[in-house]
Amino acid sequence: GFMSQGLKLLLIEAFEVLGLHRIEANIQPENKASIQLVSKAGFVKEGFSPQYLRIGGKEWKDHER
Repeated sequence: GFMSQGLKLLLIEAFEVLGLHRIEANIQPENKASIQLVSKAGFVKEGFSPQYLRIGGKEWKDHER
């Protein structure tokens, strides 16, 4: 829906307008909806970052790249 459309517009802006060569998404492994969203948009899983980001000032969370 809206997120797919928004991501598509963002990628056009990033690559075609700004001339970027890479976009990276870091998503918590349990967030299956976001992983599916970026996968459908052409993102490829490159790795896993243990304790990548501290969420809410509480605990460090793993992320997929």
